[in-house]
This record gives sequence, structure tokens and C-alpha cells, in this order.
Amino acid sequence: MATDLKFGTSGLRGLVSELDGPPAESWTRAFLALLEKRGDIRPGDGVLVGQDLRASSPAIAARVHGAIRAAGFDALDCGAVPTPALALGAMERGLPAIMVTGSHIPEDRNGLKFYRTDGEIDKRDEEGIVTIHAGPPPPDAPRPGALRALPDILARYSARTLDFFGGEALKGLRVGVYQHSSVARDLIVDLLGALGAEAVALGRAQSFIPVDTEALRPEDIELLHRFAGEQPLDAIVSTDGDADRPLIADEAGRFVRGDLVGAMTAARLGADEVVTPVTSNSALETCGRFGTVVRTRVGSPYVIEGMAAAVASGAGRVAGFEANGGVLLASPVEEEGRRLAALPTRDAMLPIACVLSEIARSGRPLSRLAAGFGFRATASDRLREVPARASGPFLDRLEHDEAYRRELLGALGPIAAVDARDGVRIRSAGGLTVHFRVSGNAPEVRCYVEAADAAQAEALLGWGLAVARTEIDKAGA
Repeated sequence: MATDLKFGTSGLRGLVSELDGPPAESWTRAFLALLEKRGDIRPGDGVLVGQDLRASSPAIAARVHGAIRAAGFDALDCGAVPTPALALGAMERGLPAIMVTGSHIPEDRNGLKFYRTDGEIDKRDEEGIVTIHAGPPPPDAPRPGALRALPDILARYSARTLDFFGGEALKGLRVGVYQHSSVARDLIVDLLGALGAEAVALGRAQSFIPVDTEALRPEDIELLHRFAGEQPLDAIVSTDGDADRPLIADEAGRFVRGDLVGAMTAARLGADEVVTPVTSNSALETCGRFGTVVRTRVGSPYVIEGMAAAVASGAGRVAGFEANGGVLLASPVEEEGRRLAALPTRDAMLPIACVLSEIARSGRPLSRLAAGFGFRATASDRLREVPARASGPFLDRLEHDEAYRRELLGALGPIAAVDARDGVRIRSAGGLTVHFRVSGNAPEVRCYVEAADAAQAEALLGWGLAVARTEIDKAGA
């Protein structure tokens, strides 16, 4: 029977109604069977399990626990923790992990993120899990595993940042912490305080809010401006639901896009090679901060593959990031006798600490630091509830039909380049960029634009969304 469950840009996602139950167990068993087949785990080993704060996560986590135990492994319950904290704890122990999270998507959806003993799964692993899941279910183990609590995950994750930056790294800063429903909302306050900042808790939510750092809701944008206007703050920070993507706004409450945050983080850490998807700002190649910029498809598995290839080729400090936020560190960083271990999965706390420490170190406001990278004005949004039968024909024709493309996008002027690595990204001879792609996490079509200034970018985005809506409606009619 067809379901909404599928692997997207980061993990298995779908409707809660289709995940909470036997599917959560069967996908967990398929993941464990893949690892056992490879010899990565043996009966009796532990599997770490974490969850975010959405209402459906505890029940799904309980299903995951049961599946792990039925397969003969111990379920190590880490409770509500950030995804990167769970990943770090698993890698340090040489154990796999499963995170129950839908990240930023609406609360009627949820998902599972899978981690091997050495880090996040890649696209080949996804294919292996899908193949096993499609076959007969594996038999239960002769002896079920145990369920045990693993409470020290958060402390170790916080220590990683604190040990590297030191207790006075953020001294003198006053930072707002937007406490919507991020699983890291209390950890951020505590950690910023330990780093020397005055952390001000703001906007704590009582129910789940799907904050998407790639496409902030108008109410979130308004809220950030209001927070900044009510009291003096050097920055406002938060994360998405599972805390692997940061949300950072400057002293005026203006959101700083994820690719700019990633570039600032990579520069702060002295990275000489960065790996990032095609959706990240084109100024990365021209800002003069990095020796090499490698472009990939959208999704952390592709960035991880690119980073691994860079490290294998002998690159020095390698960092990765996405336009939607989150920084992946492929190489350890040493600075003044302190060492930051590699963590090749998306992490929100590292970029938050890097950006804030640069404000404290330089004495300059975040708005000026961000402007120094020369990023082109960008904007992005999405068309929701777009079925594949409508979005597919539109993107396919846009990629392959030159006459159609030229007529449809005539307002851009002459077209200089078309990149079909992930969706269709079109750059005009005049420097305008419009990029359409299907989301890997929800039935949505994303639109990304670049232009000379913010007003032009917003106008271009509105035009691009209108064009896409008209053509998608035609295709779906």
C-alpha cells in the first residue's frame, strides 16, 4: 500500500498517522538489519534513541524502543535532545542512533533520522534500508534487548562547545533566545550563560511551532523584529525543532540566512574548503574567504559525501553547510591549545557560538560582520501541497524545453546558465537567479532567488512563485 513515508533531504518523513505504529517499527528493524548485515553491530549492542518536542514523538520513540529490543539490541533512551547531541554521543560510543523528529515540518508529520556508528547515513544507506524494508520482516531475536536510560548526552554536547570557546568567549553580549518549541531551547540559555553572555529567554511556546529556517513564517519575522525593538540585544538566536539548524537574527531582529551563517562559521574556524549545495549564495566563490567551494545537491547526505571526498583528497580544514542552516565539520580544529572534534552532521550550536564569539571578539555588530561577506540579496519561499504529478512535468519541461524556458522566463532577459543538479536553477546574463526545486521533506515546490538588492529579490520571488503556481496548476489540471 502506498504511503506518504519517504526519505527526503535528511531522514524518513511522513504523516504521523502513517508512521506511529508498525511502520516506525519496521523501518527501525530495516535500519538495524542493514547494520547487522554489514557487521557494524552485534546482538546485545546499544542503539541510542532521541526525540524532539512534538506531541507525537514520545509514542513513536516507544515504538522504536520496542523494535530495537525485539531485534536483540539494547534501546538507550536519551529523551528529548538535539539531533547533533545524539549524533555526537553515538559517534563517541561507536554505536548507532535513531532520532525521532520531523524537524521543521508541520506537527501532523514526523520522521526518523538514522545514524551509523560513524555518523549520519548517506544515500547508499537509504537505498539499502528501503530494499530491506521491502522484503520479508526479520525474525525477532531469541533474547530481547533491554531498555536503559542514557542521561549524559546533553552535558557532553555542551562541553564540546564550552571547552573549545572558553567561559569568557561571549562576555559582554546580551543575546535573546527565542524559545518556541526547539528541543534545545533551555540548553541554549544555559550554554550561552556558561560562555559569558547574558541570555534572555523570549517567546516560550506551549505547543509545537514548525519554525523553518529556510522559509520563516511572517509571524516569526515580525516576532524577531518585536523582540529586538523591546530591549537592546546583540543578537537573537534559536534553532529549528530538532536543533540541527540555527536561527540567528542581528541586533535589529533581521534574520541572517543559513548560508551566510555557514560562511561566517567556516571563516571563524579557518576552513580552507567548504562544501555546500547549489542553493547557497553565489558570493561564496567571490568573497575571498575560502580556497575551494564545492557545490552539491540539496541535503546533508550529499554535503557529507562531498566533505568525505575533500578530506580523502588531502584538504585541510573542511566545513559544510546548507542554505537552510546547520554546519557540518569534517575536520578537527585546533586553536590556542583547544581542540574541536569533527562532527560531520548538521549542528546548530557551533554556528551560534561562532557568530556570537566573532561579535564579542571584533566589537562590531552582527549586521556589519554579515555585510562584510558581500552576499547578494536573496529570498525564498514555497508553494505548499503541490503533488508530484503537477510539479514533475513543470520542472522537466523547464529543464529540457529551451523555447518554453525562454518564453516563460522572458522577464529575466537572456539566460546565461541552467543548472539541473537539483531542480532547475537559472541565472540570467544580468545576474538574476531563479531556482525551482521540489522539497525532499514535504509536498512543496521551493523557489530561491538572488538579485542586486532586497527589494529586487522580493519582487523576483513573488514573480517566480506566481509563474510556478500558474504552470503547476496547468500541469495538474
